Amino acid sequence: EFVYKFDFGGVAMSYYKKILGENVYLSPATSEDAEIYARWMNDFNITDYTGTSSNIYSLEKERDWLEDRLKYSSNKDMLFDIVAIDGDRLLGNISLIKINYIDRSAELGILIGENDDRSKGYGTEAIKLLLDFAFNYLNLNNIGLTLIECNSRAKRCYEKAGFKEYGRRRKAVFVNGKYYDKIYMDILAEEFKEGHIKNKNIK
Repeated sequence: EFVYKFDFGGVAMSYYKKILGENVYLSPATSEDAEIYARWMNDFNITDYTGTSSNIYSLEKERDWLEDRLKYSSNKDMLFDIVAIDGDRLLGNISLIKINYIDRSAELGILIGENDDRSKGYGTEAIKLLLDFAFNYLNLNNIGLTLIECNSRAKRCYEKAGFKEYGRRRKAVFVNGKYYDKIYMDILAEEFKEGHIKNKNIK
């Protein structure tokens, strides 16, 4: 299903209900959202927790990054917008990167942009939708991720989705004058039992 969402002075944002859940759906990412992402990526409330506050993100840089990522993306990297079903509003993005079909592994990343949209279950639902897709359509076996020790809210979200911590690199990330551990987590296909995608035809 194709959706037009008008924002930023009537500019049409196009979303597709590729992976449908209860409250959110995942749509293939588009460079049309570059202005929103540029705003988010210049917000310390976001970047302090991703370890990217030292980077500068202009609108042009963010648009070029998105266009380059989408132009040269393949089945080794998949980037989705997270969109609220109610109002077709962009909430953030979620990705599978470094997909290896021999090892059947990949890495997951997620961003919820607005503070008011956090701690409402959107991120957990988006992760479960992507895991359902990764394990039951891409035939992957291990999905990993990394996060910074200070990002306790994200860690709780990942644990709710089924991820388990398997290691740490001590004091490996420098943010706002302090060093934090980098945490490594993963989940196996055999540990993911539930189906979450609502627009499956084959049950």
